[in-house]
Order: sequence, then C-alpha cells, then structure tokens
Amino acid sequence: MTYILIAALAILMVLVLYSLVRGIIAFLQTTKVDLESGESQTSTEMQALQNKMMFNRVKYQALAIVVVAILLAVSR
Repeated sequence: MTYILIAALAILMVLVLYSLVRGIIAFLQTTKVDLESGESQTSTEMQALQNKMMFNRVKYQALAIVVVAILLAVSR
C-alpha cells in the first residue's frame, strides 16, 4: 500500500510541476501579446488557460497533501 501511495504522490508532484510551468508560459504569452499588439482577444484566451492551469495546480497540490496525510496515518 505504501508503494502505491508513494507512486501516486510522485505522479501528483509531476502534475503540479506541469501545471505550474504551463500556467507560467500562458502568463508570459499573455504579457507578450499585450505588449506587442494591445488587442485583448488572444490575451483573453491565454488568461483563461492560465487560470485553468493554476486551478489544476492547486487541485493537484491538495491531492498530494491528502496522499501525504494518508501516508503519515498508515506509517503509524
């Protein structure tokens, strides 16, 4: 059981990192589009992607905390 939880924790950590990087990239692209064109059509799409990725990051972090709590409970 412990090995499964450790594997789940590792997967969640990778998902957190992926969501964080995608969110930062979307933020940088939004800033770049705003500076270059001044139009808000494409930046609105990028802001939606940024919000989605940051929400996913928070979700995966919460699941990772739950897995750590279960690991602590199992180890006692």
